[in-house]
Amino acid sequence: TFFSGFSGSAGTAIVTLDGGGLWTDSRYYVQAPRELARTSGLQMMRASQGGVEYMTWLTENLPSDATVGIDGDLFTVRDVKRLEQAFAKTALTLRTDADILGEVWPDRPELPSSTLFSHDVKFAGRSAEDKVSDLREQLREAGLSHTLLTALDEIAWLLNIRASDIHCNPLAIAYALVGLKNVQLFTDPTRIDESTQAKFNGDGGQVFVKVRPYAEHREALAELDSSAMVGIDEAQVSHSLASALSPSQYQAFPSPLRRAKAIKNATEIEHIQHAHEKDGVALVRAFRWLERTLRERPVKECEFVDVLGRERAKGEHYYGPSFDAIVGYGANGALPHYRSIPGEDTEIEVKGVLLVDSGGQYHDGTTDITRTFGLGKVSDEQRTRYTLVLKGLIALSQAVFPVGTLGVQLDTFARQHLWQQGLNFGHGTGHGVGFFLNVHEPPQGMAPNLSERGKTGFEAGMFTSNEPGYYEEGEYGIRIENLVLAVPAFPEDTEEPSDADFLRFETITYYPIDYVLLEPDLLTDGERDWLNAYHDEVYRRLSPKLNAEEQAWLKERCTSL
Repeated sequence: TFFSGFSGSAGTAIVTLDGGGLWTDSRYYVQAPRELARTSGLQMMRASQGGVEYMTWLTENLPSDATVGIDGDLFTVRDVKRLEQAFAKTALTLRTDADILGEVWPDRPELPSSTLFSHDVKFAGRSAEDKVSDLREQLREAGLSHTLLTALDEIAWLLNIRASDIHCNPLAIAYALVGLKNVQLFTDPTRIDESTQAKFNGDGGQVFVKVRPYAEHREALAELDSSAMVGIDEAQVSHSLASALSPSQYQAFPSPLRRAKAIKNATEIEHIQHAHEKDGVALVRAFRWLERTLRERPVKECEFVDVLGRERAKGEHYYGPSFDAIVGYGANGALPHYRSIPGEDTEIEVKGVLLVDSGGQYHDGTTDITRTFGLGKVSDEQRTRYTLVLKGLIALSQAVFPVGTLGVQLDTFARQHLWQQGLNFGHGTGHGVGFFLNVHEPPQGMAPNLSERGKTGFEAGMFTSNEPGYYEEGEYGIRIENLVLAVPAFPEDTEEPSDADFLRFETITYYPIDYVLLEPDLLTDGERDWLNAYHDEVYRRLSPKLNAEEQAWLKERCTSL
């Protein structure tokens, strides 16, 4: 963002002596050119979800004797291997020590250091000791003595710790080195609260986690015995950090924590349902406020963002938003990751289409929901396309599929009705969701290609978004999103979820789907039945937590078709 002006969540920038470009995906094809034009003048380049086109551009556009510099701290081992393979076919030279950031960004912010605290086992369902024990068993099976963890969400999940170092994500900036006999956590030791430090100190003088200053992670690697064998995930560990080890001291070790973290345990699942009930109550109050206020005056997008946060904050165990809420009115809704800015935001009026995508972080779960509303008169085209999107959401919600079915296969369920009309949307249909962790959590999801989300097989316990959409640039956007849990499709045939042969999705989001934009004649009887049953469940779960006026308001929006 500092160099380019682009504020999106995914991108690779190349700066040459006389130009350059920024590669990003379809979520930002409208947003990125605007931001780049205002600041850096870099050209936006369209990247697929594989995201390696910039390597091809380098080999095809730079002079043969060019030297390409990267900061080895910001590129993974796998990234560097790919660059080296691409450059091997040319005379391009790669330097991995090009740390020019400090030279041209003198006022770069310091590392954040918020309070680091424990995530209570009553929410997490498993102790950190149990999780570390499982990881050590996997190290033994792989013939390893240690593994180096650099993914902040994996460190947080493994040790049951949280902080607020990363905007909207309850994470602590840290490294962890897990050995067969010890665990070292590299972070600011002064920011750990007393109860968490007591847990790290362990029982009977047996230290469970040794905390060392953040900058000592390389020193710790150098201290390892020459016989140590460290497993590193080449898709996550930086090139420069891996270079601190001799080639004989490490081997590739895809992190087993990604899958373990993705499969929610029974305690987490119970809490997730409660968190979404709280979230639904907050949304009832927020959208009821919006409806009443719009009768009297327009409402700025940013004002409603604040209302969403205010209502969620009333819920027990609330921690903060899970991402910056997207309140996109009219043409702004056509930007999938739009963010309203005070002073530049649009006034919402009683006409057109409003898209609201928001979520909360609670100690007992992470939420993410999108609803699209018709405000006043809407066009036949908008009604048709909204209904096609809803049909896709329902199709995926009703799907029954074998364990191991890939995300790229499930993605098709959500697009089929749009495709039949020659329509589509550019983003994936779904992403994994953490438990009081990142709202976007790999590895599973639904995507139209063999990205990680597309090629990961589904298992029971995986928690994922279901969010098809349609976007008419410059006019409106449509997206409907629920979070869904993969559960056994035929539970009577299995004693444990892991024994299931077939799965289905249980919808965990509880808030009504807007009828104003709906074209009921386009729905099948089965789709109507699903929608009616969903609204019955929403009312059953939320109404006991509402007052009489709120119950009446919700009942009207959960009326059967």
